[in-house]
Amino acid sequence: MMAKLLSVNVGMPKDVSWQGRTVYTGVWKRAVTGPRMARRLNIDGDGQGDLQGHGGEQRAVLVYQIQCYEYWQKYFGRADFEYGQFGENFTVDGLPDDEVCIGDRYRIGEAEFEVTQPRVTCYRVGLRLGEPELPALLVSHHRPGFYLRVLTEGRVEAGDDIIRTKIGPGALTVADIDALLYLPGHDQDTLRRALAIPALSPGWRRSFEDMAAGGTAPPRSEGWTGFRPMRVSRIVRETPSVLSLYLEADSGGSLPVAEAGQYLTFRVAGAGEPAPVRSYSLSSASAYRVSVKREGRVSGYLHASLQVGAVLEVAAPRGDFVLAPGTGPVLLISAGIGATPVMAMLHRLAEEHAERPTWWIHTARNRTEHAFAHEAHTLLASLPDAHEHIFYTAGDGSGGGIHHGRPTLASLAALGVPAEATAYLCGPPSFMSAVRDMLVAIGIAPGSIHTELFGALAPLTPGVAARPAVPPHQPPGEPGDGPLITFARSGLSVRWSPRYRTVLDLADACDVPTRWSCRTGVCHTCVTPILAGDVCYSPDPLEPPAAGEVLICCARPEDDLVLDL
Repeated sequence: MMAKLLSVNVGMPKDVSWQGRTVYTGVWKRAVTGPRMARRLNIDGDGQGDLQGHGGEQRAVLVYQIQCYEYWQKYFGRADFEYGQFGENFTVDGLPDDEVCIGDRYRIGEAEFEVTQPRVTCYRVGLRLGEPELPALLVSHHRPGFYLRVLTEGRVEAGDDIIRTKIGPGALTVADIDALLYLPGHDQDTLRRALAIPALSPGWRRSFEDMAAGGTAPPRSEGWTGFRPMRVSRIVRETPSVLSLYLEADSGGSLPVAEAGQYLTFRVAGAGEPAPVRSYSLSSASAYRVSVKREGRVSGYLHASLQVGAVLEVAAPRGDFVLAPGTGPVLLISAGIGATPVMAMLHRLAEEHAERPTWWIHTARNRTEHAFAHEAHTLLASLPDAHEHIFYTAGDGSGGGIHHGRPTLASLAALGVPAEATAYLCGPPSFMSAVRDMLVAIGIAPGSIHTELFGALAPLTPGVAARPAVPPHQPPGEPGDGPLITFARSGLSVRWSPRYRTVLDLADACDVPTRWSCRTGVCHTCVTPILAGDVCYSPDPLEPPAAGEVLICCARPEDDLVLDL
């Protein structure tokens, strides 16, 4: 039986109220009569609110099947669906996801189309139907729908026959590709077959390339679970505002080797109630040493009250801002206390007697506030091809590798840093942003520039209208009496209340910066390191996160939690 176009559905983006926020979305579609022009980016009269996740040449037209309408009406016990209910442009009879292949081509009316990818898992389809778990159900029930690219523009109309004009190479169906990305069991042979399909959209291709590369990466040491007691064995004053704490296992014995650039998370009893949680980068590769600048309540407590022999609760080293192996040039660039993780990298290079060209570029206010000056100079002197440049923003002259003022594009270019270098940046956000732009202008590839942010990560909230930033705070309403949830990067601890469906909902209520997309445990955008505690899931994620991580979009606490968020 020939497939048929039952309805053409369009809709322009609009503001929709959702959980106290405003979402700008084009998921509301309505059926139109008569012919409509299918163009390279859209059907005439249609639009998308979030062009990062929807729309564009590779996702010009979304297709969903009437057979899936019937399936979901029975599943949800509903009879109120109308064409466009699932945000699709074409409601079709036929073309099931387990038969249509990526790369298949179809003639509909005057236009020709090519299948590029499954539907993107997105919370907005659940918002449209009033069924929050729908994004996960579309994947787990193998009924996602798919996108088309417009190869030949032309008019289309309800009632048009759908004629397949070409079979896609690889024989991988929409359901196959969807499961490969979102469900457990990422078969390497199937990944290779998927990557060989020319029509596969660039976004899905990048995801599969990352998966293929990740399958060959060595596993990272997990350290230990939760917090363990560690004893302060030594305290060293680096500058008037920076001190270093040397730590050892309270029970004796060895500690796992940390990767150069990672950080430790501390729960500091005595600095507040409940005990505040803070993270500090390791500033040495061979010792458990953190270096803390006095600039807040917790760091003030460490500076004023901590003594040798004190015991602190510490979580295992973690973080992805780590020195990658290699032989090419490396740039270690920092400002102020941002020197700590790159100091660990410099230690590692010196321990390994690395022959790779190493550039140490540090910005400080003056010599008095320049932490690790002698230590860094000594380590650099031990390397065969090292370059040291210090920028003082206040006084202290210039010459001999000392520069006056902040780094500029001209001053960095004058240093002659090689364009093929890998750069590691740490410092205030404005510093990292400016220096990153300078390095790109010099010719360093953006993918070779790595940054470390001490505070909360930038939020990723697709489709949600921007609003003025608000510091994290206690949630509105009556305080909860459940487990204590600590958002470590945000410096906030909150009692759980069952009025929140998930940890992500609680974080949103507290204006804790979060990153998410599907909100149902499918896409793993919300994956967050868990430092202590346990969670349960509802719904269960389609693929569990790695050990030491949690999907906050579908997680609820079983006991006190500490999250790296």
